[in-house]
Amino acid sequence: MLVDSHCHINFPELAADIDGVIGRMMENRVGAALCVSVNLEDFPSVLDLAQRYEAVYASVGVHPDHQNVEEPDVQKLVALADHPRILAIGETGLDYYRLAGDLEWQRARFRTHIRAARETGKPLIVHTRSAGEDTIRLMREERASEIGGVMHCFTESWDVAVAALDLGFYVSFSGIVTFKNANALKEIARRMPIERMLIETDAPYLAPVPHRGKRNEPAFVKHIAEEIARIREIPAEAVERETTSNFGELFRVF
Repeated sequence: MLVDSHCHINFPELAADIDGVIGRMMENRVGAALCVSVNLEDFPSVLDLAQRYEAVYASVGVHPDHQNVEEPDVQKLVALADHPRILAIGETGLDYYRLAGDLEWQRARFRTHIRAARETGKPLIVHTRSAGEDTIRLMREERASEIGGVMHCFTESWDVAVAALDLGFYVSFSGIVTFKNANALKEIARRMPIERMLIETDAPYLAPVPHRGKRNEPAFVKHIAEEIARIREIPAEAVERETTSNFGELFRVF
């Protein structure tokens, strides 16, 4: 069984075809998918999917890119996470690629999520883009190692990956690893301890080769497993087995 450790199947592109999305998951042996929250306004749709479909789990959090949305506090996140279908806090983190100027609000939001994760005992889903140094710094300052989590859709350097591993985090690879020009990321996927690796689609975005440029969906996570197997020169079944086991260990399911 494969697992898509990070997707957004509540987004309109996929929600309108949700029965088809779930059906194609099953046809491609994707036995579970984690639908990740990006704001509190749409959180009910995330939780609804996790309650309707046995193969779908959920998280609660506010994406670092989202401005002009309800700002979470620790108490609100803790209360919303108090549900058996909610596996994690996030996605959260830092993104200096899309936003500029004074981003202290983004760093404060990240701290709030880390504190909520520590209080709930549920792991973090961390988004970091062009912000590796500050991301690791805040994780250290807020003692994120006490709860752990995953660096999702990883595109940072090997040094950032090692720092995250040292904090007890997993590293997740998306369809980007299948892209022809992603040589640096392919090398990280080759070097990454397989016992700390997850795979994800980040659907509806970042569809892997051979579907690049199209709408992504959880069924396509198999292509990411196959590419990592090719890079590491191991059977695809080994990547499937290890990443599914890692998901179960991190999020305490199965």
